[in-house]
Amino acid sequence: MIDKKIYILGVGHNTIVYVDLVELCGYEIVGLYHYNDERVGENIHGIPIIDSNSNLFKEESLKGMNFAISVGDNKIRKELADKIREKGGNIPNLIHPSSVVSKYASIGEGVVIHANAVVQADAEIKKDTVLSYNCSVSHNSSIGEACYLAFNSTIGAYVKIQENVLIGQSASIVSGKLEYVGANSIIGAGSVVVRNVEANSIVVGNPAKLLSEK
Repeated sequence: MIDKKIYILGVGHNTIVYVDLVELCGYEIVGLYHYNDERVGENIHGIPIIDSNSNLFKEESLKGMNFAISVGDNKIRKELADKIREKGGNIPNLIHPSSVVSKYASIGEGVVIHANAVVQADAEIKKDTVLSYNCSVSHNSSIGEACYLAFNSTIGAYVKIQENVLIGQSASIVSGKLEYVGANSIIGAGSVVVRNVEANSIVVGNPAKLLSEK
């Protein structure tokens, strides 16, 4: 029998979104973990903040425990996910019931897909990536580990998004115009990307142009 109890790491404005999502996915929330001890004992919509992340990771084992990570920062989210897995914990996929995910798509561990997102056939979403609501990922595209696609963003076909990329709100990665978006890059909100983006770049505009390098 699959354990449907879960803990959420991360207490902030986005926490309630994850509370809503995990409940819709059939999980019972046991408690929340904050990054420090300052808010332990508080309740968020009746759910207790039971401890800090640092105390959690002092535990010898997290085997058999499920976790969701309510953190938007790609780097921090991946670091927390790696620590959970090192201790034997589980990070299940959370896929909103209203999303449309092809049975022919490949979905990695710890992927979060919010309301009304679409993932087409032969698309690949690698572990610890988040698709916000109304995102779309077209066929034969790949989204790397620990990426974040903000709402209304669109990934065209045959594009490879490398790891730790932030795609801003309503940005479009246009099919047939580019092959890749490099690791650790940021695509500004509303940008229309029609050429390759090198690693560690920040691009903005329509058509998107290099703003700076990280």
